[in-house]
Amino acid sequence: MTTQRPAAAIPANNTAMNDIRTSIATHLASKNVPPTPAWLASFLPSIRTSTPLQALQKTALFRILATDITTTLATIPATSLPANIANAAVKELRLPGPIVVQVLDIEDIGHSRWSQFEALEAQKRGETRRGHEVIRVIPEEGNVPAPVNASAGPHKLLLQDGKGTKVYGFEMRDVGAVNVGMGIGAKMVLRGVTVARGVVMLEPGGVEVLGGKVEAWDKKWREERKEVLKQQAGVGLDG
Repeated sequence: MTTQRPAAAIPANNTAMNDIRTSIATHLASKNVPPTPAWLASFLPSIRTSTPLQALQKTALFRILATDITTTLATIPATSLPANIANAAVKELRLPGPIVVQVLDIEDIGHSRWSQFEALEAQKRGETRRGHEVIRVIPEEGNVPAPVNASAGPHKLLLQDGKGTKVYGFEMRDVGAVNVGMGIGAKMVLRGVTVARGVVMLEPGGVEVLGGKVEAWDKKWREERKEVLKQQAGVGLDG
């Protein structure tokens, strides 16, 4: 008669890490940014199990908002843009959502090209405006970025979902957190939005801006955007 060995006990530290993994995955999913197993596996070795869970959740959210969601988000059809969304022949369709997208490009079409260029230059210098007065803004402690000029809009954005599908969005009514100061790569959640002739209609009730940015994209976009605006404004073409 063979004696069955008792199952080996799971080390306490492994149990704690599994609990943390589950908690972080659940938290990110509640924010509509469910991570891939690969992203979670790369994130967990960087943490300490002694850190308060709420702090770990905030760190995880901050880091995933700084990534390219085409490589870090777990996607399903219900939370993705339709493959034919940019088809201008489709008169109208409704997207129940929630669908997370990232901002690849943004333009304030309510302002001239030159005024947009000046706003980017002011942002680089850490300046903002109050009426006609120029104010120098000092970043706060903790690496919090200085406030930037909010652009009046309306804005036109190039958006991309976790599967890589791209579509333009147009701000029909002011969406408070949408402006040219937002980071390129910033994440937004779309709910109950209408798509008309291949363009997503953006309104306050259908858009939640999560924030974040992809640092390399943002830096490249701002440098290239200034040159594009200068050329379109017909300024500085003679050197």
